[in-house]
This record gives sequence, C-alpha cells and structure tokens, in this order.
Amino acid sequence: MRMMYRDCMSYLPNDILCKVDRAAMSIGLATSAPFLDHRVAEIAWRLPLDKKIRNGQGKWALRRVLDKYVPRALIERPKTGFGVRLHQWLRGPLRDWAESLLVESTLERDGHFDAAPIRRVWREYLGGRRDRTAKLWSVLIFQNRLEANG
Repeated sequence: MRMMYRDCMSYLPNDILCKVDRAAMSIGLATSAPFLDHRVAEIAWRLPLDKKIRNGQGKWALRRVLDKYVPRALIERPKTGFGVRLHQWLRGPLRDWAESLLVESTLERDGHFDAAPIRRVWREYLGGRRDRTAKLWSVLIFQNRLEANG
C-alpha cells in the first residue's frame, strides 16, 4: 500500500500525467483521466489488496467489471506504447536536418565516427533497404549536441 501511495503522490503527477498532458496539448487534444475522479479514487483506496491484485495479476476488480462490457481479447493483452514514426520523419520532414548532420566532411572533422559506414547506412536507409532508425538517431542526436555546444 505504501508503494501505491508513493506512486499516486509522485510518479503519477510528476511523470505519467505530465507526459500525457504535454503529448496531448502538443497536438491540441483534450484528454480526461476518469480513474482520477475523486469518487473512483476513494473506492479504489478502500478496496482490500486481494481485490486489487490476485494471482499476480493487477487491477483484478477492474478486469472483472470490464469482463461484463468489453471482450476479453481487448482486456487481456500486452501494453502498447505510443509509437513515434521516426523512420517516416527522417525520410520526410527531418531529412534535410539529418543530411546536414551526416555530411561526410563534418563527421570526419569531428572525429568521433568513421564517416564512410555511417554514410553507407544512411544511403541504405533512405533507399528502404534496411531500417537502422535507432542507430542513425543516436548518431544524429550526438552530432546535434556537438553542433549545439560547438
């Protein structure tokens, strides 16, 4: 119970809710958090622990209520995050920015990376032959920070 209290007092307002609010507001989306309604929160706090967690499964009481209204396949599935379409952005609106950071002479001058393999991976990436988004993103962010602090 102590950990649940700590989550409610710090992690939820200072992390999760803040991120949801920023992400939603950045695209003009209004969100609501119905489980934060004080009446729902009060009921949840009064529930005994065996109604919250059973056989290692959390949100037990909520799952039983949902069973009445929602197909189980929608309830019993792994969490999915919000995917960032970075690969589309790098091939689209961020392409010029990326190109400017991956100029061979700049990479060589800075001396942190071997320019030839990075340029090869970038060309393959743009050609759709290989998706190396994560690796390219790491190099791009590194180069961007170098440029900003240069």
